[in-house]
Amino acid sequence: MPKKVLVIDTSILCVWLGVPYKDTCIVANEIWDQQRVETLIKQEEAKGTTLVLPLATLIETGNHIAQVKKPYTEKRYSLAQALAKYMIKAVDEESPWAAFTEQSILWETEALKELAQEWPSLAAQADVKKDKGGLSIGDATIKRVADYYAKMGNEVEILTGDEGLKAYQPASSPKPPRRRKKK
Repeated sequence: MPKKVLVIDTSILCVWLGVPYKDTCIVANEIWDQQRVETLIKQEEAKGTTLVLPLATLIETGNHIAQVKKPYTEKRYSLAQALAKYMIKAVDEESPWAAFTEQSILWETEALKELAQEWPSLAAQADVKKDKGGLSIGDATIKRVADYYAKMGNEVEILTGDEGLKAYQPASSPKPPRRRKKK
């Protein structure tokens, strides 16, 4: 049975941390708050799911924390400490976190050249009906992280409030055919 991997996007990490003005998001037409994200993470952890923090998620979330506006500026330090705690857990591969070293292959020369080739067409795709642009380079790297874990045979879910990114979630791997018993 494939192992489940949950790739956490910026929208969810900001909600989980309680970043002001980014402390809720909409997932599948439902509002997600800090308690809902915390509950889901605990449920997934109990099932043995591996949590993945892509580098883009860390950078984007860190940017949102550093840019917290009045009247919440005093929360920047504690939010940064909370993000740093998850970062260290991932670096140390503390269960249920996947190690950053697993993603390092995605930042090597050839992988970055592939991203450079792939990303412009992803950026150009737009949803005219929703007046949305294409996939950001950060989201393109998150897509690559999800694809990387899927190619390793894992069941991968991108946990995000971004419908555009969610659309790039890898399809579940087909289950191997069952053998018939000989009569």
